[in-house]
Formats: sequence, C-alpha cells, structure tokens
Amino acid sequence: MKDFEPIDVKKILNTHQSILNGTIKIIKQNDAAKFDSKKAAEAYVAAEVSKILDTVSVEELSRYKSGIRVKSLLNNNVNTFADLEKVSTRALIDINGISQETALTIKKILAFVKNKITQETKIRLSADNKTEYSTALIKNVYLYKYNLNAVKDCRKFYSKYYNQIRILAESTLPMTNNFKWFFTSKSQKSAAIDAYNKLKCALETEPFLKIQEIIENNKQTSFSANDIWEDFEKNSIEYFTILEEIVPGLIGSNDTFQGLPEELAEEVKGQSLDLLGLKCTLRKYQEWGVKYILHQKRVLLGDEMGLGKTIQAIATMVAMRNGGEKHFLVVCPASVLTNWCREIQKHSDLEAIKIHGKDKKENLELWLNKGGVAVTTYETTSIFELEDQFKVSLTVVDEAHYIKNPEAKRTENTKKICNKSKSLLFMTGTALENQVEEMISLIYILQPEIAHSVKNITVIASAPKFKEKIAPVYYRRKRTDVLTELPELIETEEWCELSFEEEQIYEKSVIEQQYAECRRVSFNIDDLSKSTKANRLLEIIEEAEEEGRKVIVFSFFLDTIQKIALMLDSKCYGPITGAVPPNRRQEIIDEFEKAPSGSVLVAQIQSGGTGLNIQCASVVVICEPQFKPSTENQAISRAYRMGQARNVLVHRLLCEDTIDEKLTKVLKHKQDIFDAFADESVSAQKSMEIDDDTFSNLMKEETERINQKRGITANDNQKTPE
Repeated sequence: MKDFEPIDVKKILNTHQSILNGTIKIIKQNDAAKFDSKKAAEAYVAAEVSKILDTVSVEELSRYKSGIRVKSLLNNNVNTFADLEKVSTRALIDINGISQETALTIKKILAFVKNKITQETKIRLSADNKTEYSTALIKNVYLYKYNLNAVKDCRKFYSKYYNQIRILAESTLPMTNNFKWFFTSKSQKSAAIDAYNKLKCALETEPFLKIQEIIENNKQTSFSANDIWEDFEKNSIEYFTILEEIVPGLIGSNDTFQGLPEELAEEVKGQSLDLLGLKCTLRKYQEWGVKYILHQKRVLLGDEMGLGKTIQAIATMVAMRNGGEKHFLVVCPASVLTNWCREIQKHSDLEAIKIHGKDKKENLELWLNKGGVAVTTYETTSIFELEDQFKVSLTVVDEAHYIKNPEAKRTENTKKICNKSKSLLFMTGTALENQVEEMISLIYILQPEIAHSVKNITVIASAPKFKEKIAPVYYRRKRTDVLTELPELIETEEWCELSFEEEQIYEKSVIEQQYAECRRVSFNIDDLSKSTKANRLLEIIEEAEEEGRKVIVFSFFLDTIQKIALMLDSKCYGPITGAVPPNRRQEIIDEFEKAPSGSVLVAQIQSGGTGLNIQCASVVVICEPQFKPSTENQAISRAYRMGQARNVLVHRLLCEDTIDEKLTKVLKHKQDIFDAFADESVSAQKSMEIDDDTFSNLMKEETERINQKRGITANDNQKTPE
C-alpha cells in the first residue's frame, strides 16, 4: 500500500519547477535590463552628441578638407554638422557644386567628427535635469540594480541544482499517476520514493528557502518615474557604479588637465612610464600621479585618504628602477614600517630592506651595497651617514607633516638624507590648504624657489594664484574629483611590529597557553600608549578627522573595548556590548550620527556587528582577526550599506610574528578555496570558520616557534627573555 498521493507529488514537482522558472525569469530580466541600460546610455550620448553637432558650423569642413563649397551647403539650409547628419548622400549630390566624391568626403568627415565627440562625451545625471533620455536611463539602471544581488544567487542556484532537480523529477514521474504506479517495477518504485523524499526535504533546506524568498521579493516590476528618481537622489553613487560597469568611460571628470595648469599637464601627460615589475594595475588618476612625480622629481603628494598614495610611490620606484636607478628609501612613522615592507613586496618585484631594530646597521650596509628599497623610521634616520658621492635615487617621506618643525632632530636628519637624493616624494593625506605655513615649510625642502615665490602671498591657499604657483610641487586629488564609482570598499591590513615589552607579554601568554590573551596581542599591555596597535588606531582616527570622517572600532574582547573607550575619552561613543539593551544601542547610534568628524563608536563585534545601521561612519577598524569571516563582513556592512555616500575604509590591525599572522593566512586560504569551489550554503560558510582544533594547532606552532627562538636567544645572546 502506497503512503503518498499523486496530487502531493505533483505539488512538490510543480514547486520545484516554479523555483527553476523563477530563477530563469530573474536572470532574463536582469540581462534585459542590462542590455536596455546600455542602449539607453547610447541613446542619451547620441542625443548629447546631436546637441554638440548642432553647434558645429559646416564651415568647419574646411579644416579637414580644402575645396569643399561650403557656401552651396549654406544656401541649401545645411548650416551645421547636425544638418549634415539629416541629409542623405544622394541629397548632397543634388546640391549644386557638390560632386559624388565630395559628398562621400563630407560624410566621412562627419563620421570622424561624430565618433570623436562620442568618445569624449560624458553624461552627467542629475535629479534637477529630468529629460526623456535621463529618465529612460535611470529607469533601466534601476531595474538592473533592483535584482542585481538576487540574480547572482539565482545563477549559482540554477547552475548547482538544475540537473539534480531534473533527474530526481524524472524518477518520480510514476508516482504522479496511480495507473503508472501499478505497472512500475519494485526497484523503480524504490528509486521514485527516494527521489520524492529528496525533493520534498530539499524545499526545507537553506538554499531552497533562500531562493524562494528571493523569487517572492522580486515579483514587483512596475515602478513610477518619481519613485526611481527619488531612489536615485538617495543612492546616486550606485547608479554611477553600475553605469561604469555596463558602459566603461561613460561617466567621470571632463578635466583633461587633471587639476593642473594646462602647460604643466601637457608635460606630465607626455612623461614616459615603464611599469614592468609592478604587480597591480594602476587606476587612471594613479598613473597620472606617478607621471607627475617622475616629471617634477621633488613633490608633495597630498591625495585624500584612501586614494593609494603608497601604490603610487611604489609604482614610481618601479619606473625609476626600470630606468636604471638602484637605491630607494622610505622614511615613515614606526607604526606603518611593517606595512610599507609588505606593500612593496606584495605590489612589486622590488626588494624591501627594513632598517630598524637590532640589525639596522647591518641592513643599512646591505642596502648601500645591494640597492633596493630601504624602509626606516624617522628616529632611525640618525644612523644614516652617507658618503659624499652617494646619491639616493628617490626618498619617500611618508606622513611628511612629521617634519614640519625645522628644529626637531628628526627633521634635521631627514633633511640631510633629502640633500643626498636625486628625487623626493613627500606624502600626506592631511589637507594642507588651510595650514599654509606648514605647507610652505615642506615646500622649502622640496623646491625652495617656489616656497619663496608664495611666501608673501597673504591670501588663503585656495586662491587660484596660490594654487597655480604651487602646482609644480603640491598635488592633491580628492576622491570625488578622480573617481565616480562611489562608494567603494577599500580594505587595508595594518601590520604592526611589536615593541620589546609587548613581545614579552605575548610570548608569556603563548607559553602559559593563555590563548585569549594571545589574541588580544598589543591591546593586553597595561599602558595603551605603549601599544603599537593602539598608536596606529590613533593615527587612523586622526586621519579620519582630517578627512571629515567618523570611525567604528570593533573587537571581540570586552577588555580591549573598555581600554580603547578610556583611551579615546570624549571622542568615544558607546561602547556597545552585549550588556547594552537594544534601545540604548540605537540611542548611542543616534548620538553618534550627530557627533562631529573624528568621533569614534566602539563596539564588541558580536554586539555592534549585526542589526545596526551606521552609515554616518565610513572608517571601520577591526582590532584582531575573527574566527568567522562572516563576523567581520557583518561588522563592515554596518557602515558599508545602502545610504552610504562615502567610500568605506576598512583597517585590520595585525601584529607581525604573532597568532594574527597565522590566523590571517589560514582565513585567506579558506577564502580562496571557498571562492573556487563552494556555494553560499550554510555548510560552505561553516567550512570557512576556524574551529577550536585548528586554533589549537596554530597555537602549538606558535609555542614551538617561541621555544625555538628562546633557545636561540639563550645560546647566542646568553640571555633569556622575561
């Protein structure tokens, strides 16, 4: 006796077919919206081009070909290039004085000019300019973005489950009819029942529940123009991002001089550039920045935070190396020393040599003899005694405002090195326009003649005359000036080098198997003024304040959160922890939204990383690696979500030669495997987590490393760490 009804089987099969049809429909709708968006963009551009052609007189034909009887065209009401476009070749030939050959030539000139204008035309969408073409464009982009995330899930689902569903459904067909079932063999019945049970159970699993929800949420396809324009006003950056993806080059700045005086811009544009050995692709504005540095030789790069000044510096060194130069030097704060070394090795084939710590003199000698990129701190510059004939190819001074005081020892030491350098690159993300004296003090080191020329200009630094005079030495781009695909998520690993005291505390925690303490490396020191992570955090907050940003700081550990809150004092909002009721959490968020730039929201990542919307912040700091990447992603998404008008900068604070390094390496490996093979199921997400056994094994490796290190220390240095 069968324990099912054909109607129930048909219902299950229909549900699966409906799911497959729903995914296909969403995919097709998305593809159609993408195609229609491209066509709408082309129509918009064509309309703009037609407007321009209507301003170009047919007299311009003479610039391209002499002998054309323009007067005959004018006499026949063909006054502009737009008129030429409307007139057929046959009609041109009928005009007295226009031969067939001339008519064909005119049409070729028209095509050439139109193509050139089309390539150079950039559209500027604005809610204040709702034309037929702009409305059609944003409508299609809206339809495309409406289910953009859903279509990715649909493609993955369809690819993974289509064949499985089809095969199982075929096996269950005998169950849909009592007559068929009666004549079905025992083995086929068994297979059919098994297939039916699998199909039935599958509907209750996470991937199927998720895809059904996606299909249900994507049924609405009718939207009014007012709704779409309202969405555009709230989320204009999303539209620009999609347009840049669909039609590259369609949007962006029309400033062909990149913010420089025309004559200088033309010179910079012609600068040759050989980037063989650079392991990343430069954006257009970054390539321009590198050319500026190479051409001008002694400059201050003041690009806004997050625009990649470090990458531009590395690319400059690569280009100079390819031109035959050998010795490069980076002078930076101790907090970013390790990060510089890692960035150089990650993004180029240049060798980074750290000149800091106990081996600094040996490494300095190595660099002098071998070449490469020496990376040192302001304090360590005191050991640089360079021979008279020795020249540094390029000295990069990071956070150059550190040497604004001419009487400081580090300024004197850095200036000595600068005097031995063929080229100089000072870098700072701090806007110097409103700190004219500080700017001029730096320019004096770079190009004294320019500093002298602007010293007596008493007007504010934003005045055109001042800007033009300092353009050959000071170059600053704001993100909104060079990029249109906002917002963007920019993630940075901030590698810190432990101080001796921090190292002793960390090693003691490892040996004593205090694993939670190990994960709190650098923040488990009593005095946070001696913490390398805390000092880097303060620098990030200072930079954020300069850029008009707010910061969210996340940590897994309550003690770390409390210490940071005390350190920040009045700048701190929160902290948000598990003990804070939901209502109070929202009150804290509301207070934070009204707070000034440079304010910091501090939260435990388990509590503040979910369920909160914090679009007013655009800098996220994560104090230690988390066991679950999803935990970090959720925390980041508190700021990086719809409604965020600025790019989101994510800083992960990490310490070299600690468990941070091992955890980061394992998580990256898991992410690579996940990206290559796994879908977004619960089990796949689970496989990305670091479980207790994995962490325990990593700590055993750390213990062995430290024991070996202590043995070497005892034998070679005749002393044992505390």
